[in-house]
Amino acid sequence: MIADGLLLPALVLALVGWLVPRGLSLVFPEGVKPLLILAFVSTVIMFLVGSSFFVGLYLVRGVPMEAVLSGGLADVVVHFGRLGLISALLWGPIMILSVAGLPKHWVEETW
Repeated sequence: MIADGLLLPALVLALVGWLVPRGLSLVFPEGVKPLLILAFVSTVIMFLVGSSFFVGLYLVRGVPMEAVLSGGLADVVVHFGRLGLISALLWGPIMILSVAGLPKHWVEETW
């Protein structure tokens, strides 16, 4: 069914794309430079989460680990790296909105 195969993973990635910058904002200081670094770190984390998410989906759907790793490490990294980049179409806009909303909660710095 389309809801199982597409809708739920898309919603999960979008939600994580919103939550990662919000969680990192608790650790990062306020300011424009830290905000740009936070956006970069969020992007790297989301790329890794997206790639890992697809590995998990393959395994949940019944693809054996041997089949996932059969092409060699380089092929696996390239394949799931591409899927992680494609997943940015889902989480990227949501993450940008999340990062853009962070300065309105600043107490010490001003935008």
